[in-house]
Amino acid sequence: MEETKDPQTDKVMNAFEEKKSFFSGKLIIILIVVAILGVGSGYLLSKRGTTKDLSLTSQSSSKPKAGTVVGSNDLKTFKDTAEGVLKKGGIDGEGQFHLERPGGESQNVYLTSSIVDLSKFVGGKVKVWGETNKAQRAGWLMDVGRVEVL
Repeated sequence: MEETKDPQTDKVMNAFEEKKSFFSGKLIIILIVVAILGVGSGYLLSKRGTTKDLSLTSQSSSKPKAGTVVGSNDLKTFKDTAEGVLKKGGIDGEGQFHLERPGGESQNVYLTSSIVDLSKFVGGKVKVWGETNKAQRAGWLMDVGRVEVL
């Protein structure tokens, strides 16, 4: 007996249906556009906030009045306080300003600040809130976050 071979069943390779990919060309283009818009809007919002802050700090060149409070309200971070007369100059490269307090030079508090412009308070009696930093030369080095004019 002779076997008859069916050409349909004898194929070694089968044809598969082409599946559509989830990441189609349109989806990739949409993702790129969304990313560009997100970065652009973030950049514009950051620039708008910076200009607003700069205009507030440059409004007045006169000395602040007693009772004026400037800086952060975060008293958990800036929990250390000191009072004295604010003078320009640090000690051996530590601090740009210092507070003169009763008891002589050994009682000075040397100050830096990235939040408050301390130069506006030079010569005045102030109370500062800050965070104490490790110092090499200064007896007390503080990063100031808030200032009150006394």
